[in-house]
Amino acid sequence: MINLDPVVQNDITSSLASQYYATQLSSSDEILGGQNKVQPHWRDFMSAIEAMGGAELERRRKENQRLLRENGVTYTVYSDKGHHNRPWKLDSVPLLIGSAEWLVIEQGIQQRAELLNLILKDLYGPQQLLKKGLIPAQLIFAHQGFLAPCVGSLTDATRLTIYAANLVRGQNGKMWVLNDHTQAPSGMGYSLENRNVVGRVMGDLFQDSQVQRLAGFFTSLQSSLAQLAPHNKDDPHIVVLTPGPLNETYFEHAYLASQLGFTLAQGEDLTMRDGKVWLRTLEGLKAVDVLLRRVDDGFCDPLELNPRSQLGVAGLLQAVRLGNVSVANPLGSGILENPGLLGFLPSLCRHFLGQELLLPSTATWWCGQKKERDFVINNISKLTIKPISRSSHQVIVGEHLSSQQRDELIYRIKEKPYLFIGQEQINFSTAPTLINGVIEPRNCILRSFAVSSDKSYQVMPGGLTRVAADKDQFTVSNQFGAISKDTWVLSSRESSKQSQDRSQSQSQSQSQSQSSLIRHQVPALVSEPLVSRAADNLFWVGRHFERIFFSIRLLHIVLSEQMNLKDVSEQSNRHFEVLLHAVTHLTGTYPGFIAANPLSQAEQHKQMLSLFSDQQRAGTIASNIEDFFYAAFNIRDLWSQNTWRCIDSIRDDWHAEAHQLMSSPAQLSRPLDKLNLQMAAFSGLTSESMTREAGWTLLQLGRRLERALALISFLRATVVQKQSETQLYPVLESVLQVTDSFSLYQRRYRSVVCLPLLLELLLGDKSHPYSLLFQLQHLKDAVATLPGQNKNRLSMEQRLILKAYIDIQLCDFNSLLNIDDNNGIHSKLDKLLKNLTESLWEFSDMIAQRYFNHVQVKHQLSPVALEKNL
Repeated sequence: MINLDPVVQNDITSSLASQYYATQLSSSDEILGGQNKVQPHWRDFMSAIEAMGGAELERRRKENQRLLRENGVTYTVYSDKGHHNRPWKLDSVPLLIGSAEWLVIEQGIQQRAELLNLILKDLYGPQQLLKKGLIPAQLIFAHQGFLAPCVGSLTDATRLTIYAANLVRGQNGKMWVLNDHTQAPSGMGYSLENRNVVGRVMGDLFQDSQVQRLAGFFTSLQSSLAQLAPHNKDDPHIVVLTPGPLNETYFEHAYLASQLGFTLAQGEDLTMRDGKVWLRTLEGLKAVDVLLRRVDDGFCDPLELNPRSQLGVAGLLQAVRLGNVSVANPLGSGILENPGLLGFLPSLCRHFLGQELLLPSTATWWCGQKKERDFVINNISKLTIKPISRSSHQVIVGEHLSSQQRDELIYRIKEKPYLFIGQEQINFSTAPTLINGVIEPRNCILRSFAVSSDKSYQVMPGGLTRVAADKDQFTVSNQFGAISKDTWVLSSRESSKQSQDRSQSQSQSQSQSQSSLIRHQVPALVSEPLVSRAADNLFWVGRHFERIFFSIRLLHIVLSEQMNLKDVSEQSNRHFEVLLHAVTHLTGTYPGFIAANPLSQAEQHKQMLSLFSDQQRAGTIASNIEDFFYAAFNIRDLWSQNTWRCIDSIRDDWHAEAHQLMSSPAQLSRPLDKLNLQMAAFSGLTSESMTREAGWTLLQLGRRLERALALISFLRATVVQKQSETQLYPVLESVLQVTDSFSLYQRRYRSVVCLPLLLELLLGDKSHPYSLLFQLQHLKDAVATLPGQNKNRLSMEQRLILKAYIDIQLCDFNSLLNIDDNNGIHSKLDKLLKNLTESLWEFSDMIAQRYFNHVQVKHQLSPVALEKNL
C-alpha cells in the first residue's frame, strides 16, 4: 500500500502500509507538486490505485509485461552483442498531465517547431541569420550537423516534418526543454505501443480519466508525408528508411511501417537512376516519392556526405535537389540539435515570430563567446559541460570532477571553446513508478512530438515518458535501462470541445488537399511491393524452417531408438549407428557421430547436447533457430502479430530449454516435442495469415527446396549403402517414421517394408507431402508464378526443375537397385540422388541471381550442399 505524507493522506486514505513514497526534497514531483499535496488531476487516479491493492497492481504489471513480450516489443542496447530483442520496459502507472497545463505545453511545442523550421530554411537558404550576426557563424560551421552540400537543397515548400523535444519539470514546477530532436526523432511508435498496452491493462482507469487519443496525430503524420510527394502525386510511394535490424529502435521502424502502411527498406534496397530514387522489388524497380528516414543525416548519402556510410543511398541528395524525392526530415536538419543554439532561441523567436519563447530552454552558455566562456570556467563545478556535437554523447558533471580533471577540462575548453557549452544542472521532477511491487518516485523525462500539418504543427497529446531505473539516477536513457511510461493528457469538457473544433477546422482547411490522400488510403487500391531483400529473407525463413523441422523429426526418432535399444547386439548397434551417421550428414556437423572408432555413450551424449545447444556450431538446432529468427527479424514488418509471437517464442523457449538439458533420451525428447508443435504452429499461422502473393511464394519456394535437399541427403545416408535384409529392415522403418510415412506405407502396400516400394513412395508419389516429386511439383508451380517469368518460354530455372521432375517420373525404381554392383552401394540410386542435388543447388543459385543478386546479407548454406562433391 502507498504510505504518503500526512498532508497527502488528507487527500487519499492509505491502506497498504508496505509502501513508502518518499520524494526528493530538492526537486518537484509530478503527483505531489511543489506543495507536497496531490495534484487535482492525480487525485481520482491515485484513489483508484489505492483501491486496487498490491496484489492487483502486481497482476496488472505481469499482464503488461506479457503483452509486450507477445507483441515482440524490443529495444536494442548496443552493449548487448548478438542480442536483438531486449524486452521493452513499460511501467503500468502512466504519467498524468492536466488539460490546462497541456494546452501551454502544446502551444510551446508548436511555436518551437515553427521556429526551428524557419531557422533550418535560413541556414540552408539565404543565411541571413549568419550575415546579421544573430547566430555566430562558428557555432554553425563547427557543428558536425551542418552539411554544406545541403545548402540550396531546401525549397519554399520544404518543412521540418517531425519534431521532438525532451521536456523536464524544474524546481519551479514549470516545464523546460532539455534538448531538441530533428534528424530522425524516435519514440512515436513506442508511444503508440505503450498506449495500446497500458490502455488495455488499465482500461477501466483509462476510460474514467477521459484521456486524449493518439489516432489524430498519426493520421496527420500520414497526411503530412503524403503531401510531401513531388508534383502533387495522387498515389505517393512512401518508404521508411531504416539502418537495419541492429539499430536500437528497429522494432519501431518496422512497427510504424506496418501501422502506417509504408514500405520498410534499408539503404541496400534503394538505388539512384536518372535522378530518381528507386526501390528494388521482386517485380523490378519502383520509384520512391517520399523517404521517412530513420538514418542520421550524414549517413544518408555516401556519395556527397559520409563516404564510409553503408546505410544510405548514393546520390540521394542530388535526387532531392532535382525535386524527384522528398525526405522527412530534410537532410541537414541535424544542425538544429546543436545545444549551443539553445541560448539564442529567445532572441531568434522574437526575430522570426515577434513572440517570447513559450517553453524556455535549459540555461545554456556557449563557450565560443568570451563572456559566456569565462562564466562557464568560473562556475564549472556548478554546471554540466557538453560538446556541441552529440557524437561522443559525453556529458560531464562539474561537481563530480577532481581538481586535476577540472584543470584538464578547462584546458580543453580554452583550446577549442567553440566546441563546448555549459548548462545549468536541473533536478528532474519525479514520477510515481511501480518498482518491485512498491510505488516509488523516479526522475522522469517527457519526449513530446509534433508533425507538420498544413501550415502549422499538430502535437501528439502525450508522448514518450521515461523514468530512471534507479533512485537518484539522473541519466534517463533507454541505453542505461530507463523504464517507459504511457502519458495521459486528461481532457476537460472545455478542452474536449476546443479540440473537436480545431479538428473540424483543420479538416475543412485540408479538404481539398486530402482528397487525393483519401484515394491513396483505400485499402483495395494499395499494394505495397515486395522488396528484394525481404523476398530473400522470406526464402531463407522457409529454408531454415525446414532444416529445423527435419532435424527435429530425425533426432526424435534417434532418441526413441536409443531408449528402445535394450541389447547390444551387432545388428541393433548397426541400425542405430546408421541413424547417428545420418544425423551428422544431414546437419553437416562433422565429424560428429562419424569417427574412425565407435564413440562411447558419453561421447555420443556430448555430441547430442551440442546439436541441441551450441549456437556457434553451424547445423545444430540452436544455430538453425538463430538463423531462422534473424531472417524473420529482418522482415519484422511483414508478419502478423500472432505469427511474430510464435517466431519469438520458438527462439526464446528453445534457448531456455537448451540451458536446462538433462541426460536421458526421454528428457531430451521433451523440448523436441514442444519445438515440433511450435514449428507446426508457425506453418499454420503463415498459411492462414499470409496473402497468396510473391512473399508467400518465396516462403514456400524455400521450404520445398530445403525439404527436397534434406530428403535426398537423408536417403543417401541411410539406404544407398547396401545392407543385409535383417540390417536393412529397421533402417527402412526408421526412414518411414522420420518422413511421417509409415502409416501411409502400411495402408498403401500392406506388406513388409522393402526398399523399392519405399523409394516409390518417397521419390515418386506426387500426392505425398514428404515425397521428392511432391516438392518438385510445387517448385515447378511456384517458380512459374514469380515476376519476370516468360509465359511463352521456359526460363533456365524452370527447365532445371522440369527436367528433375521428368527424371523422377520416368524412373524405374527397381532398376536403381542393381545387384551386380560390387562397390558396396547402390551406385545408380546414388548417382540419381547426387544429380538431383546438383540440379536443386543450381536452381537455388539461379533464383538468387535473378531475384536477390543485389542482397549482401550472407546466409549459412545447407550442410547438404557438401554432398554436391561427394
